[in-house]
Amino acid sequence: MSMSPGGPEYLEGSGPATTAPDNDNRKRLIALGAIVAGGAVVAGGAWAATSFFATGEQPAEALPASTVAYMSVDLDPSGGQKIEAIRTLRKFPAFTDEIDLETDDDLRERLFEEITSSGECEGLDYAEDVAPWLGSRAAVAAVDLGEDEPAPVAVVQVTDAGAAEEGVQTLIDTCGGGSSDESGDVGGWAVEGDWLVLAETDEIADQVVEAGGSGTLADDAAYAKWTGEAGDDGFMSFYVAKSAAQYLGDVAALGAPLTGMSSDSMGGLDEPFDQECLDSATTSEEFDACFSEPTEPSSDSGSGEVPPELQQVIDDFDGMAATVRFDDGSMEIEYAVSNYQPDMTKFVDSDEGASMVAGLPEDTVAALGFSLEEGWAEAFVDYIKTTLPDDTASIDEGIAELESETGLEFPEDIETLMGEGVTISLGGGIDPDAIANGGPGELPAGITIKGDAEEIQAVLDKIVDQVPSEMTPMMEVTEGDGYAVLAFQDGYRGKLEAGGDLGGTDDYGRVVEDGDAQSVLYVNFDADDNWLVRVTDDMPEVSENLEPLSAFGISSWVDGDVLHGQMELTTD
Repeated sequence: MSMSPGGPEYLEGSGPATTAPDNDNRKRLIALGAIVAGGAVVAGGAWAATSFFATGEQPAEALPASTVAYMSVDLDPSGGQKIEAIRTLRKFPAFTDEIDLETDDDLRERLFEEITSSGECEGLDYAEDVAPWLGSRAAVAAVDLGEDEPAPVAVVQVTDAGAAEEGVQTLIDTCGGGSSDESGDVGGWAVEGDWLVLAETDEIADQVVEAGGSGTLADDAAYAKWTGEAGDDGFMSFYVAKSAAQYLGDVAALGAPLTGMSSDSMGGLDEPFDQECLDSATTSEEFDACFSEPTEPSSDSGSGEVPPELQQVIDDFDGMAATVRFDDGSMEIEYAVSNYQPDMTKFVDSDEGASMVAGLPEDTVAALGFSLEEGWAEAFVDYIKTTLPDDTASIDEGIAELESETGLEFPEDIETLMGEGVTISLGGGIDPDAIANGGPGELPAGITIKGDAEEIQAVLDKIVDQVPSEMTPMMEVTEGDGYAVLAFQDGYRGKLEAGGDLGGTDDYGRVVEDGDAQSVLYVNFDADDNWLVRVTDDMPEVSENLEPLSAFGISSWVDGDVLHGQMELTTD
């Protein structure tokens, strides 16, 4: 161990600090990361309630502002999320059978026991060697340190820096495959304040700590903006910085480097590695021998430049964040991403689709609703052409062929057919046997369209003779509640014509974002006599684990330069 005045404390290995670990050493580093960082990260999904209103330092405070991407786990989120998580998970028999976690269990210890059950860390004692210093928060990240690629690192909260130094050294000695004087073989690390930083080398760990001294991720304005847009804190969070887009540009310029393919060629190249060889490799030399040199692209395989349209998308990307939360028997994922395609999102920037779903019958089993503004069809084709500039001619040929074969006019007829908003829905009375034997006509499904019923019928009349006979009921348009209606069954058609108040039901209100949603996907598992359980009743183990599910919803909306989304899964 060495210390610099006023600086971090480091645990040093015997190897040169600047030497990257070989493949065996990388495996050891990964193993250590699994025990330390992985043990904390994986625990987040099923952590028991040991404190209710805990807050405190977060891993973003231990990473520099140059962090490109970040995923953290907070095992002590504010409020009652841990209690809600364990209560929710215990509703599923598979969880209690396999894990049987109680609220007063130390999940970190149980995960530690699973991770070390292979016997590779024989002699390591959780209570003595890990518990005294392992904290409740952890993160994995990619950090830009000025190199060609960002450096992968992990940070783990520690409760006692001195104990952490000794504990990590014990992990190295016990699980790293060598004595302490060979510890450099397993990678690098540094203990700084309340955090343990893990990296491939001591030098990289040193750089991460030093870069953090000039400004942390937690203090970065962009990080604050995007994590704020993603809503309240949860037990897991994700962040991708604007700077991550440059690496997308690198990938686009290189084609598909992981497969050795150029951007203009998708075949005829060698596999970059032999999977069977990797599985049987026991030394670094054998591991290296499993990789073949990628075939050089031909001289006509492209310039390696990013298409200007894709470059514009990359330039316009401004960041994103997401949060995972438990609340009131439900799991919620909320995300926010920069609106890097405003020329396209403006065509769905309306709440008409969500309003249409809310007006469906109360016993609706599932529904999808979205809005469309005039001009969307041609704009969509233009967008496809800009992303696939070499295929512009074939796209135009395809549209011309479609018009010739169907008699449809593009884009006028397509926009008439879709109207200003569409819902696709499924009602009650699902009978799997009848559907299997009788075809789609036995399906209580229908479509409602915000548009002129007569004009929509005129478009369908052009193609009615070209569709399979079992689909002809869907080619008849009726009117109801201000919408054009199509359905397989007359009974369900009548329900759609009458409309309803799905938006006023409790299940819908729990999983759809009220007031913000513009596009909605909704599934009610309790509807139609617990339909999901019914259709899986011949698989009892599956059925009993599906029974606790209540409803699922995805809401999305555009708010200026930010695209929002929320996914929620509730239980009974």
